[in-house]
Order: sequence, then structure tokens, then C-alpha cells
Amino acid sequence: MRTRASIIVAAGLLALTACSSGKDDGGSASDSGPADAEQTVAVPKEHEGDDLEAAAAVYTSAYFAADTDTAYAMLSARCREEIGADAYAAVVKQAKAAHGPDHPATDVRAEVSGALGRVSYKVQGLPGFDQQAQPWALEDGGWKYDAC
Repeated sequence: MRTRASIIVAAGLLALTACSSGKDDGGSASDSGPADAEQTVAVPKEHEGDDLEAAAAVYTSAYFAADTDTAYAMLSARCREEIGADAYAAVVKQAKAAHGPDHPATDVRAEVSGALGRVSYKVQGLPGFDQQAQPWALEDGGWKYDAC
């Protein structure tokens, strides 16, 4: 059943799965597309580091709590085009059912370069979901999960 859940989560295009190795080979689908065009945008001071770390923590908590409204709203526009709200809701509901709602992000560290960010963190109680250099994009004044 765990393999099936991992496949469903991966199909949901979410990097919070154990399928994400956490290793950055220097290029991925998340490195291309609309976010690259914004890479040279100057990031306001309030969006450096701490703001991205907070966004990743909120997203992780919303994901495991199956708070679909919050978590889906935190997906980048590109990710929302790739996974519909109903399919995404099914993925996060299954994650909550399989793992429970109480798995906050810990040891969150963010690196910001222009309008792109990379976040590394641990998921409390679920080391298979720990992340390294998870991609995020600054869109409309807020950080959005862009690991689809």
C-alpha cells in the first residue's frame, strides 16, 4: 500500500514524496518555464529566506492536514495547470489518511536567487519525505511550491 500511495503522490506531482531523491542534478522540469523568465527580478527584502521558510512550513502542514484550500493555493501557476484541484485534494487526503496530520517541517533552510528559491527541510516523523533543494517560485508577491 505504501508503494501505491507513493505512486499516487508522485502522480500528483508533489515533491513531498519519498520518490524525490532530494539530490539536485542541476536541472529539472521545475528549472524551466515561466519562473526562469522572472529569475532576474529583484526580490524585496521581506521575501528573502525567512518568508520562504515560513511558506514551506505552512505548505507542509497544510499538505499533511489535508487542508486542500491552503495547500492548493500555495502551488505555482505552472503546477496548478498540471494538477487539478480535485486530483490534488485526493492526494492530500490520502496523505493524511496514511500518515496523519501532525508532521511539521523542521530544520527549514531556504536559499533565494531572484524569484526562485530552494528549500531543504525534514518532515517530523516521516524521514522519507525530507526534502533537499525543493523548488519554489515567487509569484504575485508570495512564494509558491514549484516542484511539479
